[in-house]
Amino acid sequence: MATTHIAGQRRQELVAGYSFVGPALLILLIFLFIPMFFTLWMSFRDWGGISPPANSTPIGLEWYQKLLFEDNIRRSEFFLAFKNTFYYAVGVVPIQTALALLLAVIANSALLRFKGFFRTTFYFPSITSSVAIGLIFLWIYQSGGILNQTIKFFFPDYKNISWMNDPSGLIHNTLGLFGLNIRTAPSWLTETNVLSLTLWQWISGPSVTMSALMMLVIWTTAGTMMLVFLAALQDVPRPMYEAAAVDGATGWDQFWNITVPMLRPTIFFVVTLGLIGTFQVFDQMYVMTSGGPAGTTISLAYLIYRAGFKDAQMGMASAISVLLFIIIFVATLIQRRVFGDRAQT
Repeated sequence: MATTHIAGQRRQELVAGYSFVGPALLILLIFLFIPMFFTLWMSFRDWGGISPPANSTPIGLEWYQKLLFEDNIRRSEFFLAFKNTFYYAVGVVPIQTALALLLAVIANSALLRFKGFFRTTFYFPSITSSVAIGLIFLWIYQSGGILNQTIKFFFPDYKNISWMNDPSGLIHNTLGLFGLNIRTAPSWLTETNVLSLTLWQWISGPSVTMSALMMLVIWTTAGTMMLVFLAALQDVPRPMYEAAAVDGATGWDQFWNITVPMLRPTIFFVVTLGLIGTFQVFDQMYVMTSGGPAGTTISLAYLIYRAGFKDAQMGMASAISVLLFIIIFVATLIQRRVFGDRAQT
């Protein structure tokens, strides 16, 4: 009887457990796993997005072959978008993380008055519509806009920069200061093709327009990451700082020897979120540049949108989506291998 009672009790606990997790599992199945498998299945088919998916034509690995191996315009656009997205991630994530940590330290300081006001102010850009912010920054970035006018106020000889229409790369511009441009660059840089782009194109760096978008995104997203750091900072034991102060440690010493080591798991988390977010960037490119000028702001996510909704090639868009997933997954694994041990507490 006791065994039967225990078995019945376990069945009740099992039913209760599945009743609690069932809705969440159902939501994940409908909105995550089914779309993922549908995207993978569609990447092997030719579908325009209008007719029923069952009427699509199976084409095997043709989309992947065009994107990765065949020398065609699709391959060139894919690796151009990958290059743009890579420079975007490399430029945004470190600055975004450092700025968020700085804001969190300031907002957590015991000497700061009106903490609620400053925390709200730092976080406010993160909850504002990205489309609205993009339109405001379009006005700021105009040739005669407030940014150029402010710079000209301090530097009268400054020539207005066309922030939204300058395809030149920052690394190329830096090399140009030393007399190295496409005319004077070695032939192995301008003629050697790697993945449908020349080495000179690969080392162009983010364009001036892409850099303007990066400044916008850093300003917008740093507030969200600040909240994550702020929550972690409040868990750092205050007696550790007091003991360090008694031993003669300066504020800078305390930051590097107490704050940063204690925040390593949080830094790893924030960098991972930033990496995923930057590789999926779309809205700023769509609203502000539509991929221009000269394709220097085409991101992988924007390429997915254009292939699926403008070119009516949902199979191609699905294939790019799968490749983007693989890129993000590999980048996250590399980051975990590099920083994972340090992130353990």
